Amino acid sequence: MKELQISDLRVHPGDSAFLIDDGTTSILYDSGFGFTGERVALKIKKLLNGRKLDYIFLSHSHYDHVLGSAWVLKFYPDAKVVAGKYTAEIFKRPSARNKMMELDRKLALKCNIEHYEYPGDLLHVDIAADDGMVINAGNMSFKVIALPGHTKCSVGFYSPEKELFLAPETLGVFNGDDLIIPACLVSYQDTLLSIGKAAALPVKMLMIPHLGLLDDEKSRFFIENMRSQAEAAAGWFRKMIQAGLSDEDIFVEFKKRYLQGRIQEVYPEDAAKLNTSIMLKLFRNEQ
Repeated sequence: MKELQISDLRVHPGDSAFLIDDGTTSILYDSGFGFTGERVALKIKKLLNGRKLDYIFLSHSHYDHVLGSAWVLKFYPDAKVVAGKYTAEIFKRPSARNKMMELDRKLALKCNIEHYEYPGDLLHVDIAADDGMVINAGNMSFKVIALPGHTKCSVGFYSPEKELFLAPETLGVFNGDDLIIPACLVSYQDTLLSIGKAAALPVKMLMIPHLGLLDDEKSRFFIENMRSQAEAAAGWFRKMIQAGLSDEDIFVEFKKRYLQGRIQEVYPEDAAKLNTSIMLKLFRNEQ
């Protein structure tokens, strides 16, 4: 068996798509935007060089993680799509699918892409996984771990034999150096519980959405600091709210605190502004 290869397939800042391949079995972890999906699929085709794609693992239902899977399925119709049960339910809702496509087209227009084909009818989930379900993928196996907090449907995938953890955004968005940006959009308390579950895993290889595979030093930093930085972020939000600042002023301060350096390449300002407004509402309701 060949050494495990993990390839970065990202096409546009803010998307998330990575290929995990042990030479026998290949897994796409998240798939990026709809308007970049064809290019992601072409990258996979080049890397696999005639071999099939076996699985598509989806961390949650946000459009920047899942819409590209429809394009990939056009190239690899036999690939099995694995996601949490709640993601599978969301995919069945026309209103949710339409909202994802609306957001995708809005970003495409900002990138001067006015027209693009999108095979949306192919968007689906084959294996709607419960917490604790094990996916046997050739010589690898992955335990599905429910990790709500970023979304209700967020899941991670853990391979005990590789000590490889494919983490969702619930644990935070990493700048690659020393800062973990909060991403608790549905529940802060669930986020802390999920961080506790993730911290208990023996991990040698850590895959972070929007960034990729971390080296040993960065993995240790992330695991050791994800809880304290989440708590610090919650304290910061509450302080801003108690100070009576407007949402606009709080976002200005958020940019100063969090949107610095390399994180700007993977966290578009529009997305950061939307997520900040959602977190503000969350913390105001938790007061």
